[in-house]
Amino acid sequence: MTDVEKWCPEPLWLLAYPLLPDAPQRHQGGGRRRLDDRAVLAAILYVLQTGCAWSAPPASFGVSAPTAHRRFSEWVEAEVFARLHQMMLDLLGSAGAIDWSRASVDAMQVRAGKRGDLTGPSPVDRGKPGSKIHAMSERGGLPLAVVISAANRNDHLSFEAVVDPVAGPVGRPRRRPHKLHADKGYDYPACWTVLRARGIVARIARRGIESAKRLGRYRYVIERTLEWVSRFRRLARRYERKAAHFLGFTQLACAMICYRRAVKLDLLAHNNPK
Repeated sequence: MTDVEKWCPEPLWLLAYPLLPDAPQRHQGGGRRRLDDRAVLAAILYVLQTGCAWSAPPASFGVSAPTAHRRFSEWVEAEVFARLHQMMLDLLGSAGAIDWSRASVDAMQVRAGKRGDLTGPSPVDRGKPGSKIHAMSERGGLPLAVVISAANRNDHLSFEAVVDPVAGPVGRPRRRPHKLHADKGYDYPACWTVLRARGIVARIARRGIESAKRLGRYRYVIERTLEWVSRFRRLARRYERKAAHFLGFTQLACAMICYRRAVKLDLLAHNNPK
């Protein structure tokens, strides 16, 4: 098995390549032959998983750092990774592998190595620049949506942006949680209104009334999801100046978490090469 096949397996590639934008046409001809998109995607996944620099992937990929970064930027702009994440969720949802009975939402702090958009002084890291990853998970821990904000932005201000991607009309397969759990950081009228307007039962801990221990029975799920996300070492620290690039890596990580669940459930058997 080559490095490209290892980091971008055939079933994953068959799902991803229809989402890639068309290669730009060279009207005058000439120039070097365009590098294989699968090799570039494998290099991007290597960077995401290991947290290395763009120049660090093995030479066996045959992809230079400028090419990998340029193609990554193009795919972020085309929302390839967001669509891949949604595709995996649709696949799991159609197979009944998403438990919509209960969802959870929370955020985690990430230190920023460089200042850029959507960074701010972290209140839990001595004011050093950082960002937040806001996420929503279903009852089994699969990430349903992710949003990026500055580290000093209150969690409840990003609540609607996290809820909206999975609060569409109820249908088949279902795409709306029945209940949503959140900690006291979301106990604001705006959050309650957002859930009420979407027909989602709110299970938000009330400040000064409910104990955090009671919520802990369900809160561990979203904490585990964020821990899964942080295992992708490129997300343990923010290296991208552009928030869109950091979000693209986060969406790709969520897509990979869902992809691995689909492989475990043997939902991609029909895509395996014979």
